[in-house]
Amino acid sequence: MEQDILLQMVGISKSFPGVKALDNVSLNVHGGTVHALMGENGAGKSTLMKCLFGIYGKDSGHIYLEGKEIDFKSSREALDNGVAMVHQELNQALKRSVMDNIWLGRYPTVMGGLAVNEKKMYKDTMAVFEELDIKVDPYRIMSTMPVSQRQMVEIAKAVSYNSKVIVFDEPTSSLTEEEVEHLFKIINMLRDRGVGIIYISHKMAEIKRISDYITVMRDGQWIATERAADLEMNDIIRLMVGRELTNQFPPKTNVPGDVYLKVDGLTGMYNQLRDVSFYARRGEILGLAGLDSSGRTETLESIFGIRTRKEGIISLNDQPCFNRSAGESIKNGFALLTEERRATGIFGVLDIKANTVISSLKRHLRFGLYLSEKTQREDTQHYIDAMHTKTPSQETKIRSLSGGNQQKVIIGRWLLTEPEVLLLDEPTRGIDVGAKYEIYQLILDLAHKGKTVIMVSSEMPELLGVCDRIVVMSGGRVAGEVDARNTTQEEIMTLAAKYV
Repeated sequence: MEQDILLQMVGISKSFPGVKALDNVSLNVHGGTVHALMGENGAGKSTLMKCLFGIYGKDSGHIYLEGKEIDFKSSREALDNGVAMVHQELNQALKRSVMDNIWLGRYPTVMGGLAVNEKKMYKDTMAVFEELDIKVDPYRIMSTMPVSQRQMVEIAKAVSYNSKVIVFDEPTSSLTEEEVEHLFKIINMLRDRGVGIIYISHKMAEIKRISDYITVMRDGQWIATERAADLEMNDIIRLMVGRELTNQFPPKTNVPGDVYLKVDGLTGMYNQLRDVSFYARRGEILGLAGLDSSGRTETLESIFGIRTRKEGIISLNDQPCFNRSAGESIKNGFALLTEERRATGIFGVLDIKANTVISSLKRHLRFGLYLSEKTQREDTQHYIDAMHTKTPSQETKIRSLSGGNQQKVIIGRWLLTEPEVLLLDEPTRGIDVGAKYEIYQLILDLAHKGKTVIMVSSEMPELLGVCDRIVVMSGGRVAGEVDARNTTQEEIMTLAAKYV
């Protein structure tokens, strides 16, 4: 093994029932470098990292850390030996405090281990936060925080182990541009200390900016490893998808029609929404932009009836539409793709078929007595094929799929309800560049059919590339509206900071 290689994975293979997730994959990570790991959804990136981290047991191959062979049997063993991982799907104790989550399983104690030393735990938490310039109250309950802040807590936890290797799996998927800059400062600090960083992301600009090396995987196999400086974005995309991808976004050919949805004076009962008003046309893709905690997600959830409204009227074709619950909203032709896939999107213990048809069971009801297995399978297969979902079968548990493939299943679920208004909260989070294009095309196809689409995204180029108009939110209020074809990122950011 080369002396300057911190981590070496050699010939790693891993199979699950019906699929070979990893096929003889190798990876070398040097200390003091950022090594990007790229590939389409289902390429095997997260599976490879889970084999390193002790979540999965590899079928074959060898792993060396600082020249010593390792084979962790649990994530705790990995952490104790200097390997940490910030997961794409956060798995936190939401009813506990920030510092509880950071020190869970390794509480500082007093009285011979009979009690937790709260004073030391607070002091140690503040020391980590000050080092990383993270401004979060250690006593705050996790469930009261936005996803982006919870992500930063997870990063602080990984750093607190003084790890030699840290894996970041889609770390910026829920971060604002300002928070991304903060994360990059942390990563550069860790790199300067000699830490080996493995960075998984689908965001090309980030990869080019932060990485020293890039390894590309496809269909569970190693494709290439190159210095980041030697690869252009088109080179990376070609290696990832096995073909040229000339355009990032499909052409905008939809023509918005008459006003269909109106939101007037929407004010939240238990959130910061104040007098939010806007409209959306048939066949229109309306973007909702804004900084984190601007009220974008709260707006969609209030429209869909899963947040209590204090005031406000929702109208379809100038007729009041009450949407007092998710069930009523679905009956009224609404569908909501939620921001947090794992927490509020998937039913992890159920298979793909159940996750696909669960919102449209009436469609499969026969004589009011039973559900047709045949039509459930037909509908599920239709969306597996349409979304190019990578799965061994319909009976595969959805939790075993990659994050991007889980997202495709959820999108298929909502399309089966044949909605008139589709509310999309970060629809392409954690999805590779090829699959993103397919989802953009799907959204445009819906607009062509006269459907109304409202889309929240933290990625400004995505909003500009897909939407017709963009409503910008700030501090729970509408700060302005822009034409997506004629605006700039600077204009949107200026509006987003209006009420901060």
